[in-house]
Amino acid sequence: MDEVKVIELKKSVFEANDRNADNLRTELKQRGVYLLNLMSAPGSGKTTTLIQTINRLKDKIRIAVMEADIDSDVDAIKIKEATGVESIQLHTGGMCHLDAEMTRQGLAGIQDSKIQKFKDEPYDLVILENVGNLVCPAEFDTGAVRNAMILSVPEGHDKPLKYPLMFTVCDVVVINKIDVLPYFDFDLEKCKEYIHMRNPKAIVIPVCAKTGEGIDQFAEWLLTEVKKWKK
Repeated sequence: MDEVKVIELKKSVFEANDRNADNLRTELKQRGVYLLNLMSAPGSGKTTTLIQTINRLKDKIRIAVMEADIDSDVDAIKIKEATGVESIQLHTGGMCHLDAEMTRQGLAGIQDSKIQKFKDEPYDLVILENVGNLVCPAEFDTGAVRNAMILSVPEGHDKPLKYPLMFTVCDVVVINKIDVLPYFDFDLEKCKEYIHMRNPKAIVIPVCAKTGEGIDQFAEWLLTEVKKWKK
């Protein structure tokens, strides 16, 4: 029987994407643009957390947002109306994640915006709100400088055990909806322990996006990151 060549497609796809992501990060560094990839499950409060965070930072640095969804432009409109910063919608065509090439296309869309406000590089910080999913987005490097994710209290403190890659790749884990801690069987200290089992260096920030509690800490971390990146 003749031998046939077997191609490991998944490995090949990831390797090509990793190269694209590294190239994109290099370009962003040269331009002084900090890209944050924000991930979570649907309903965790990503958009509300972003609104609170952006409103604390928009007078200090120049910000734009890319909203990724399978369909609709609800979140992009919500961000723009609530913060006044430039926000564009990325439709993934049914895909449950963004990769580096999709991210590059989104960045190009922001650059071409008709309401661009700045003469040279218009933004210090671009936030990518990735598709709501705890699996696929964690597998693909978007070219971001850092990865962050939001875990909400109603989801349970055991999620780091069930979705290890998501918590392994994230530099920051924001635990949202702490105002409802008394009503759920959620052990905050146990959750932190599980997160650090996956990623000992992960920063954990408990917040309530609804009231703003804890958002200052997340905003300060992000501002410090942007300043370091631009040096």
